Amino acid sequence: MVRIKAIAFDLFNTLITVDSGALKLADNRLLRSLREDGFRLEESEFKEAYREEAGRFIEEARLSEVETHNRFWIHAALARQGYKLDPFDNRIASAVEAYFSGFYETTRLIPGTLELLSDLRLTYPLGLLSNFTHGPAARKIIAETGIAPFFDVILISGELGHRKPSPLVFRELVQKLGVEGAHTVYVGDDPQPDIHGAWRAGLQPVWTTYVMDNGLAFAPGILAREAGVPDGEVPRISNWKELYKLLKLKT
Repeated sequence: MVRIKAIAFDLFNTLITVDSGALKLADNRLLRSLREDGFRLEESEFKEAYREEAGRFIEEARLSEVETHNRFWIHAALARQGYKLDPFDNRIASAVEAYFSGFYETTRLIPGTLELLSDLRLTYPLGLLSNFTHGPAARKIIAETGIAPFFDVILISGELGHRKPSPLVFRELVQKLGVEGAHTVYVGDDPQPDIHGAWRAGLQPVWTTYVMDNGLAFAPGILAREAGVPDGEVPRISNWKELYKLLKLKT
């Protein structure tokens, strides 16, 4: 590896995981919020409409590399149920918050993450770059898991307007870190947005497969996981001990 001057990470499935029941909990809270605000919705019809619209918007975002937001998914799903309203309606905003509350209590740090970040912080500036549609929810999760203080830079796609693998977000990352991309390691789990995106932007990607190797559920309903396997020349790690070894640091 080229001399390393900074290290950055993806968030979901890289530093943290989400319980397998999180998506169901989030969907139920979304529906309950809308019903409490006066929308008469049949559960199965609305949930099916919401998942279909979410999939459509996520696919458009994947192709354009321009971030989407859950408010538009909810707005489109409600329109299919006969409700015509502004996507920025306060009732939709409340439903967005209710939806993401289902993830706050079902998010877990990957074992050893706090110790890893504490050790790396002694040597490198650290960055976090996450594809996450709703910035406030992402920042709440980052704060509540206790990892926020370790990072010099925290960037969320929902706040940037673009998403990985767009070079724009990686350039913003290295600019704020004050380090050239060629001297920045980016650790992520998703082959296309994380690994290919980092490589495309001139960073040094490292592919982490902890979640896959341990048979854990991939974070659902938040981001679209891409298919594929990175090039064989990309370093692959299955746990943090292997990252220490790759960086030639003592554990």
